[in-house]
Amino acid sequence: MEALFSVTVGVLTACSVFLILRGRSFPVVVGITMLSYAVNLFLFSTGRLTINGAPILGTNTEYADPLPQALVLTAIVIGFAMTAYSVILAVRTRGEIGTDEVNEQDSGESSR
Repeated sequence: MEALFSVTVGVLTACSVFLILRGRSFPVVVGITMLSYAVNLFLFSTGRLTINGAPILGTNTEYADPLPQALVLTAIVIGFAMTAYSVILAVRTRGEIGTDEVNEQDSGESSR
């Protein structure tokens, strides 16, 4: 189970880096979102992968660490807000500049 989980996090990270290095704004936003998912899965795995474990100490002998769960929940909320802001910023940039190329330079400004 741990090997499958590690491969999943690695594939998500590799795909997100590939998308972040693309030249258009939408793949960059999707890549940043996928990278946040990979980080969330990594943070979640730091609390050990337990099945049927209680999130608090009690009568069970096995328990799950609640701190990574709280961190992931907070990261999901922050990631959603960041994604919404990035999409709005990309749409506005597309409207102002007329293209969604990330590395696009205006030929008039580069000659000054």
